[in-house]
Order: sequence, then C-alpha cells, then structure tokens
Amino acid sequence: MKKDNKKVFYWLLTGCFLIFVMVVVGGITRLTHSGLSISNYKLISGTIPPMNDLEWQEAFDLYKQYPEYQKLNNHFTLQDFKDIYFWEWLHRVIGRFIGLVFIIPFGYFLIRKQLTKPTIKKAILLLTLGGFQGFLGWYMVKSGLVDRPDVSHYRLAAHLITAFITFAYTFWVALDIIYPNKKNVEKKLRNFIRFVLAVLILQIIYGAFVAGLDAGFIHNHWPMMSEGKFIHETVYIEQSPFLKNFIEGKSGVQFIHRMLAYVVVLLIFMVWKKTRRLNLNKDQANGVNVLLIMVGLQFLLGVLTIILQVPVWLGVAHQIGAFLLLTTMTFVLHRFSK
Repeated sequence: MKKDNKKVFYWLLTGCFLIFVMVVVGGITRLTHSGLSISNYKLISGTIPPMNDLEWQEAFDLYKQYPEYQKLNNHFTLQDFKDIYFWEWLHRVIGRFIGLVFIIPFGYFLIRKQLTKPTIKKAILLLTLGGFQGFLGWYMVKSGLVDRPDVSHYRLAAHLITAFITFAYTFWVALDIIYPNKKNVEKKLRNFIRFVLAVLILQIIYGAFVAGLDAGFIHNHWPMMSEGKFIHETVYIEQSPFLKNFIEGKSGVQFIHRMLAYVVVLLIFMVWKKTRRLNLNKDQANGVNVLLIMVGLQFLLGVLTIILQVPVWLGVAHQIGAFLLLTTMTFVLHRFSK
C-alpha cells in the first residue's frame, strides 16, 4: 500500500479538528471560570465524572479546600459547582481522546508500514507536543490551587500557545502529504511571511495574557482606552518597574494586545500587497485573499469583544477567529515555502 496515503492525511485532519474542539472548549472553560473546579488529576479514573450524590458531594468538598471557593465562590451551591465542573471535565476528556486518536492510528500505520520516515519523525514530534500540552494543562491548574484563586497568566499562555502550535504543525504535516510539490518563491517574501507568522503568535500569546488577567473587562471603549473598572478595582499603569506593566498589568497588557492587532492587520495587508505582483497559482491566490478577509474579521471580533465587555459567546468567537487566522497563515506559508 502507498505510504503517506489518504488515510494518513485524514488521520491528521481528524487530529486538527479535535485540537480545534479542545481549544474552543478550553475557551469556554476559561470564560466561565470553570478551570479550577477539578483540583486533582487522575489520568484514567478521572475520565468518569461523579455518578451519584455521594461522589458529587465528595468532589464539592474537595473544591472547598482551595482558594477559588474560599475567596470567590463560597456562596456556591452543589448545582453551581456541577455547572463549572462540566466544562473542565469535558476539556480534560477531549484531551485524553485526542491522545488516543493520535497514538492508536500511529501504531497501526507503523505496523502496516504506511508512513515514510520523514512523516514518522514528524508524528513523533506531534506526540511529544501533545504530551507536553497535557503537562502544561496540569501545571497551569496547579498555579491556582496555592494562594490565589486564579491560574498564572504565563502558564495559561504557555498552555494555549502550545495547543495552537501543535495544531499548526499537525496541519502542516497534513499539507506536506496532500501537496508533495511546492512552487518555489523568492526568499525575501517567504521570510517576510515567516516574520508575520511570528508576530501573529506573539499576538495570540498576548490574547492569552488578556484572558488570564481578565484584562478584557476594563477599558471597554474603542479606539481610545478610557479609565475602566474591574469588579471593585480601578486599574492604572502604576507597577514598578514600568515595563512590568506590559506583561503583568491589566491595562498594559490590553494596550499591547490592541497595538499588536493593528500591526498584524498592517503586516497581513503588506503580504497581500506584495503578492499582487506575482504570478500566483490558485492555492496561493486563494490563501492570501482568505488571509486578508480573516484578519479583518478577527479585528472586528476583537473590537466587539472589548466594547461588549467579553460575553462568553463573543470571547469564544474571538478565540475561534484567532485559530482560523493561524490556520490560514499556516496554509499561506506552506504554499509559499520551498
């Protein structure tokens, strides 16, 4: 049987789809403040949620031992706890399922000798990324179980960007299979597209910072940033040293995220403009056109998310927009690579 066949391609695309679902559910988990509802980690038995009243009460009692309940949610009833428990449980179950979807078919394709050596190496890297992503998830949760009733925004960003990179690389490997031949383009343009991708990844990291610090709930005006309030706290640029405001301050982080949005739009417009003078094939032309549309849509979603003070559905839509923008960016880079 032919190596790197359609079955392998569909396997990789299935992985891409599941990572997409994982990220969406993760976004809902974050926006509904459900991420600290399961305060222990059980790889196998944790797949099954509490099945009776006694088990639910035990899970709730465990939750009560940690800062989120003690400092924020001590008014919660058992039903309130069940509501937040569901999203975190679903997020973890999907993560386990993705692991099985990668490992079992990978073993099958190895036994049947349906993978080329380069694809085997790439698949091993994907499995490593997936395992590391799972570790980062628990490492992130641990940061919210000690003193503060929230996870570290640094760990949240690491967890999110690893998921995005794992998806992008899985998609890239699938593209290598479906497009074995590439049209060579000038090196300067290819390097410029790589640079734009790097800036986009930085912007996604800052989006995670905004989410991790709940910075989207302040300065809910556009295009200017006005003074805002988060719960009972007025937020100003006041940390010392000054630069720390832009990685740990709510106002500073939102400011950088806003400014990077303009930069990403400008850079992608420049990619589109630079390719107008080239003799593009259909895939390349469609890719850059969709890229321009996607960045405009994502920018609009970002503005609406701020103005409307981050409703859950819009926050999730904005995260999906980032995911689709990265997907399109990956496709464009692949089509303009050697």
